[in-house]
Amino acid sequence: MKLTFLGTGTSQGVPVIGCKCEVCRSQDHRDQRLRTAAMVEVEGLRLVIDAGPDFRQQMLREGITHIDAILLTHQHKDHIGGIDDVRAFNFVDYPTIHTMHIYGNATTIATVSSDFGYAFAAKPYRGVPVIERHIIDEQQPFNVGGVEITPIVGGHSKHFTSTGYRIGKMAYLTDFSSIDTAEIAKLQGVELLVVNALRWRPHDSHFCVAEALQLIEKVAPREAYITHMAHEIGLHSVADKRLPAGVRFAYDRLCVEI
Repeated sequence: MKLTFLGTGTSQGVPVIGCKCEVCRSQDHRDQRLRTAAMVEVEGLRLVIDAGPDFRQQMLREGITHIDAILLTHQHKDHIGGIDDVRAFNFVDYPTIHTMHIYGNATTIATVSSDFGYAFAAKPYRGVPVIERHIIDEQQPFNVGGVEITPIVGGHSKHFTSTGYRIGKMAYLTDFSSIDTAEIAKLQGVELLVVNALRWRPHDSHFCVAEALQLIEKVAPREAYITHMAHEIGLHSVADKRLPAGVRFAYDRLCVEI
């Protein structure tokens, strides 16, 4: 299994438009973060987690010509805003049309259906995205191409939840601000854990670094990476040294194999 971080930035990305802080002016590629997304390659299957506004750029940068499915964590635009660009994968072998399979909870799929309603019209116009929607039961594992995936539910805020995904010995959680004990139990035996941390200071809808580290300590994976970071995390070259052994700040294009 291989995990590629396609983007590790928060909803504004890094650099932030108009910001002149040292992080946003940094020339270190590890400080230049597209909106959060990841790609998992396992048993011949290529899955992408989230398709935000930078989806097209991420696919071009990695030279991707085929993906089997997209797993959505939640309905916010920095995680679904690029879904229209699945058209490229639909028609890459035209006249053969490859349907894109998208998975998410009921609220997320409802938002996709509303925001991209033209793709699901009774009589869609030529060239719209060809998408098959799959509503997952967050309390049950589901199967994509023979690979079992276990949803992990976390609180995003008082009004929203976010769905993480466990695939084999890897689990990927983003936009969590809380997680129940029963959901933590589903992470038992994970060797690679990815979890969000927006900044060092607490935030009302995302883990801060201390909260992410508390979860990592409970799960006790072999290695852990932090994603979905704002520029307030600081320069990667400095901030990374503040983390305990076995935990690292991820960065765009980082590949990890299990």
